[in-house]
Amino acid sequence: MELDLWWLLLFPAFFGLGWLAARVDMRTVLKQAKSVPTGFFRGLDALVDDKTDIAAQALAEVSRQQGSAPELQLTLGKLYRKRGENDRAIRLHQRMLESSDLPAEQRDIVRNELAQDFRKAGLVDRAEEILLKLLNGNMTLAARRQLLDIYQQDRDWKKAIETAKELRSDAHSFQHEVAQFYCELAQGELYRSNYPAARTLVAEAMQVNRKCVRASLILGDIEFAEGKIEAAIAAWQNIEKQNYEYLSMAAERLFDAYEKLEKPQEGIALLQGYQKTFPQLELTDLLYQKLSAYEGEERALEVARQSVHARPSLMGVYRLIEAQMDELSPEGRMDAEVARALIQKHAARLTVHRCKCCNFRSRAFFWHCPACGEWESFTPNRSETH
Repeated sequence: MELDLWWLLLFPAFFGLGWLAARVDMRTVLKQAKSVPTGFFRGLDALVDDKTDIAAQALAEVSRQQGSAPELQLTLGKLYRKRGENDRAIRLHQRMLESSDLPAEQRDIVRNELAQDFRKAGLVDRAEEILLKLLNGNMTLAARRQLLDIYQQDRDWKKAIETAKELRSDAHSFQHEVAQFYCELAQGELYRSNYPAARTLVAEAMQVNRKCVRASLILGDIEFAEGKIEAAIAAWQNIEKQNYEYLSMAAERLFDAYEKLEKPQEGIALLQGYQKTFPQLELTDLLYQKLSAYEGEERALEVARQSVHARPSLMGVYRLIEAQMDELSPEGRMDAEVARALIQKHAARLTVHRCKCCNFRSRAFFWHCPACGEWESFTPNRSETH
């Protein structure tokens, strides 16, 4: 009984101690909150409003007041880099690395940031030197990603292939990128007429990604250059199985091959079949030219009219007007000429290739988007867009 009474007396003491501890913790939290410099909140508010100049100034002031605060200095460095103040970012990160107060586990993080500073400043060699030293540390993945960007920028496709293969994971296989790197190498060998080497590289690309359209295009070019016309046709026709949207890029090659075999009518029939099956392909202009040459203007106009009615486009209408100019009166021809010139002007402005990832638009086609860096993201057929 005496022991139970003692326990009853101790319970209020335990509750009192818990209440006192909570009060002490709350006071500590409130004290720390009040100790945060007002410049930090001013900088945060400026970042929300996208006023990076004010934010950089405010955070720099806080950094001077706080002394060695690695997280804050890293944020400030990123802000300098975003604003294009690369020299300030480089100096900041170099000072951090020279400081003995910087924890060992954060040194690789700072080195990675410094590499990004050098890249942004155009000092790619210095960035690569730092990144190669990070491959055995805790920033391996981030370093490899930066190195892959550098090798693509420098068009060092062999190193890009090695780095991409090392980056492979369940989340990202890099098969599209690696296949494109092999195609870049193959294209170079093709330009140098080194057909055996180009063929080997195309085979590597196909092995990595059997649906690589570019590899089929290059393989067809190799076969055509070596005089193997039927093999070239087979390579280009394989694109229909890989991704039919790219058939428009092989269309003129296919016709040239059939023309080389002295079978232009078969080439025209193939292109007409593609246009009927895949009306979104950009074939109207090419078909008009070939039909005009081999079957006459009247037949070319008939097919162009059918195509435009099925899928109206500015370039299609331009061709229709052009084809009927000779049948008009002098006054009507002048009016048609004005309409044709206007349509041509707007078609040149609106008919573009577009990146599916970042919506970058260009009149030229790219395998590698110059804006966002994605591969195989450009639409092979131009679209009329505002």
